Amino acid sequence: MPAETEVSSSDGAADGTSVRGRSLGRIAWERLKSDRLALTGGIVVLLLIVVALLAPVLTGIVGQDPETHHEDLINPLFGTPTGSLGGISGDHLLGVEPVNGRDIFARILYGARISLLVGFLSAVVAVVLGAVLGILAGFFGGWVDTVISRVMDGLLAFPQLLFIIALVSVMPNDMLGLTGSSVRVFVMILVIGFFGWPYIGRVVRGQALSLRTREYVEAARSLGAGRRHILFKELLPNLVAPIIVYTTMMIPTNILTEAALSFLGVGVKPPTASWGQMLSRAIDYYDSDPMYMVVPGTAIFVTVLAFNLLGDGVRDALDPKGSR
Repeated sequence: MPAETEVSSSDGAADGTSVRGRSLGRIAWERLKSDRLALTGGIVVLLLIVVALLAPVLTGIVGQDPETHHEDLINPLFGTPTGSLGGISGDHLLGVEPVNGRDIFARILYGARISLLVGFLSAVVAVVLGAVLGILAGFFGGWVDTVISRVMDGLLAFPQLLFIIALVSVMPNDMLGLTGSSVRVFVMILVIGFFGWPYIGRVVRGQALSLRTREYVEAARSLGAGRRHILFKELLPNLVAPIIVYTTMMIPTNILTEAALSFLGVGVKPPTASWGQMLSRAIDYYDSDPMYMVVPGTAIFVTVLAFNLLGDGVRDALDPKGSR
């Protein structure tokens, strides 16, 4: 179906005007463009992605890296940065860490890579599992729906955080060719995604239950369409909108989960940079060096807020019943 079509009206034939139709995607984009908060959130998200991808380049420009120690910038008596505001200067834009003097700006940029990587990939795992199992449960019903629904209920009631803590604590340092923090990142992606799919699975199941009785599905059945055609050609295209919306809502939740795990000490291993890990170390210095806590806390707050604003805007744009 073309994105735009011109339809000449009876009145337009005389004055040369025409009525230009708009696709659903174009309508959603125009609604999204009118939402300034959503656009702001989207711009911030894009900037975060660019910053994470170009972290080595950006830290090289300012002449810093996340692992170099600068003990000469640390007060040997108290272990805190010399100077005001946590050692902020022209060389260290966000100051340095207590005790070792590592550059906070560089570690924030590299920490963004971990947070966004876990947030995005775990959301992909959850969306794939939730969409597939949800549409199967809603379309087939019967015992298939019963089994999948009970599995979802069990996972929703399972203590996800405690399970991840227990699992990571017994994980080997080497697995599937990965070592150190890479193993923990891989495990966090799989576990967070696995425990996250029931949320989107319930939404997709409910939509599939509603869509399978629609007229166009019954018409496809009457014309001899098979199950595969109905699933992938009739149902799935109409489930794209809720899947996109819940994906944008799931990513910030996953980022917070990763930060919480790193804060508790079961996320990535030092010296790999992580926002949650920085917050955990900042507890010991919140009174003598509050900037060390403010910077990673602000990074997490801005990231989650940007994703939530974008998700709200996408939801409103894809909701044909919503009003502006």
